[in-house]
Amino acid sequence: MNTLPERKLSIVYGDEIIDFEVLESPSRTQKILIKVYADCRVVVSTPLNTDDQTIIEAVKQRSRWIYKQLREFREQSRFITPRKYKSGESHFYLGKQYQLKVIHDDTKPKGVKLLRGRLEVNTLDMGLESIKSYLNEWYRIRAKVIFEARLQHILEQALWVENYPDIRLMTMRTQWGNCSPSGLLTLNPHLVKAPTICIDYVILHELCHLVEHNHSERFYQLLNQVMPDWEVVKERLDNMAVKFFDIL
Repeated sequence: MNTLPERKLSIVYGDEIIDFEVLESPSRTQKILIKVYADCRVVVSTPLNTDDQTIIEAVKQRSRWIYKQLREFREQSRFITPRKYKSGESHFYLGKQYQLKVIHDDTKPKGVKLLRGRLEVNTLDMGLESIKSYLNEWYRIRAKVIFEARLQHILEQALWVENYPDIRLMTMRTQWGNCSPSGLLTLNPHLVKAPTICIDYVILHELCHLVEHNHSERFYQLLNQVMPDWEVVKERLDNMAVKFFDIL
């Protein structure tokens, strides 16, 4: 989705100031959409040239919901400790947790292997950044393979898609994925840490946008047609998101 540079506004709810980013979208958004992310950022997507007062009023109308979302994400983050990338630490892949094992073995290739239920990293440099780099590269490689396979599966049911979309990987702080008018699907490699059904939901969501650029009634009809329980899946993904991002 093409957006114009963001600007920041805020409202007061009770004794709390809620700051939010405003993204103007000339291509898809036909109404004001509000999203609260796992890192407690509030992003408001608006039609082009929407005035600040209209945006503020829309956010005020959803202020109770926004406050509740922020409170839930803050509560979750209390139990998330910064990753140290040491043996014994748990990391997600396709919704399951795997124990990390870091080794230094000159007789084995350097890199990451999923071996006997563990993520084994063989590296010369035992430092955090080196191990993190190896893991992130492995996730990107696996993401490309998994996303292509899931796209093929979803396309068997998404009969409105005429041309096979290309996939691009891009790490994003506020999106699992997006699509361009030309049909390019951009997916967040962190998504490969989520259960397969959640990956399917994100891909399906973007495929619906190929024919319905906003969240219209027909958009949701297409979504329900392929995944009737998409709301449950979306909530599951939203609730797990804070665990998938090392930046939190």
